[in-house]
Amino acid sequence: MGKLVSTLFVTLDGVYQAPGGPEEDTRGGFEHGGWSFPYADDDFGRFINDVFGRPGAFLLGRRTYDIFAAYWPKVTDPADPVAGKLNALPKYVPSATLTDPGWAGTTVLGGDLAKEVTALKERTDGELQVHGSGALVRSLLALDLVDTLHLLTFPVVLGTGHRLFTEGAVPTAFQHAGGSVTSTGVAINSYDLAGRPEYGSFALPEDA
Repeated sequence: MGKLVSTLFVTLDGVYQAPGGPEEDTRGGFEHGGWSFPYADDDFGRFINDVFGRPGAFLLGRRTYDIFAAYWPKVTDPADPVAGKLNALPKYVPSATLTDPGWAGTTVLGGDLAKEVTALKERTDGELQVHGSGALVRSLLALDLVDTLHLLTFPVVLGTGHRLFTEGAVPTAFQHAGGSVTSTGVAINSYDLAGRPEYGSFALPEDA
């Protein structure tokens, strides 16, 4: 059974919207698109290339799929560590509106998300990878379907935009599985899901 692995870029205040460019996602009048660009360096590139060395298939939210489908099929070098995998491997998109995907190897998932993704994990040889797709990741986390979360936190605060963790998120505990910091200050941390949080108190005993 494959692992479902999510890789997400977020700001210090938790925004994941439009990291790659000004026109990537302007919902809500968002004016800060492209905020990740100044922090790209060799450390960042090595991590991303390493992640793209392990997929067996991709699971993408509709908005991220549209962004990727408009760009990556045009990168035709099969040796490109990112494009080579995205173009060659199966891609799955949960959507009620996507009916005729133009990107080769795409399958639209229209059924129950939990059942569909559980079945995908069972038949995927290698990682079932989710890139971006913040709204989808929130749903997958709520269903306990994410195994590992790679969270790349960029040293910038935007004050507006769509955030990964919002009011009403399912309480979830994580176990830190590794981390590093790039030369530009991007904190790369990997977390394995560890069930529900545990609680206690630092209060002194009453008879102390």
